[in-house]
Amino acid sequence: MLDARAAYPTSSLADLYDPDTMPADLRRAHAALDRAVDRLYRAAPFETDRDRVEHLFGRYEALVNPLERLGAAKNRRVARKAGQDAGGA
Repeated sequence: MLDARAAYPTSSLADLYDPDTMPADLRRAHAALDRAVDRLYRAAPFETDRDRVEHLFGRYEALVNPLERLGAAKNRRVARKAGQDAGGA
């Protein structure tokens, strides 16, 4: 993808990523990258670009903020225990 973009040194990102004028080689490079990402994370491809991006941002968030993830897990345990205690009374 970076090589495809480098082939257009005078084009801005806005020019390169205009859906009506995006160069075919850049479009193919992005499609190949999408397929590679899909294979890394799932047996089946993501249904939409949005699904792929949401998955990737979720993984990124877990990496950069692991304490929040652990806190959320702890909160679920507390909530589950409180529910069990209330049901058993």
